[in-house]
Amino acid sequence: MSEIILEARHINKYFHDPVTIKVLSDITFSINKGEFVSVTGKSGCGKSTLLYILSTMDTDYEGELLIDNEIMTNKKEAQLARIRNEKIGFVFQFHYLLKEFTVLKNVMLPALNLNRFSEQQVEEKAMQHLKILGIEHLALKHANKLSGGEKQRVAIARALINDPLIIMGDEPTGNLDKKNGEIVFNIFKQLAEEFNQTLFIVTHDQDFAAHTHRIIEMEDGKIISK
Repeated sequence: MSEIILEARHINKYFHDPVTIKVLSDITFSINKGEFVSVTGKSGCGKSTLLYILSTMDTDYEGELLIDNEIMTNKKEAQLARIRNEKIGFVFQFHYLLKEFTVLKNVMLPALNLNRFSEQQVEEKAMQHLKILGIEHLALKHANKLSGGEKQRVAIARALINDPLIIMGDEPTGNLDKKNGEIVFNIFKQLAEEFNQTLFIVTHDQDFAAHTHRIIEMEDGKIISK
């Protein structure tokens, strides 16, 4: 039986500014371990709003969210922050690397914050991830000296450092040229197929989405195919 990593049950979301508008309507689906899922739809259809709810960063919604079979509703912010750090890896369109730190230090930071392993263990683990992504030679370079494609690979290594149950991406190839976009896609594919990593990626790139295991298509705040 497949192991469900994330489940949304009848999620509704409203914005109240100044009038009330329903922006997500009856969102229900689940994601199994090792699935590489993309979410597509036109701008304004609710993709990013949904991602913020699923990543526990937005708690103002109706319905239920379960991560690792644990219900997220009504948890305190400190609990949600720990769940995010332990169970979710993030890759955004902009890499958000700290330019004053080396690549290695940037990758280590989420694990140092989690404080589950010694600094030496975290450093060894970070180097392993850099090797998997083919960028171990950049370990001691400062983040501001990297190309866009290199920065995004460092961001993926950072997302992996705490062995998350799921990696969530918001347009992770949106800022890259075609070649670097393909490199990032192939890394995600390898993570899913060789390492059984679960991925949930919001993207405008139809070619990217077409090659994932499954597409969730959204329109006007609803899922129209999954």
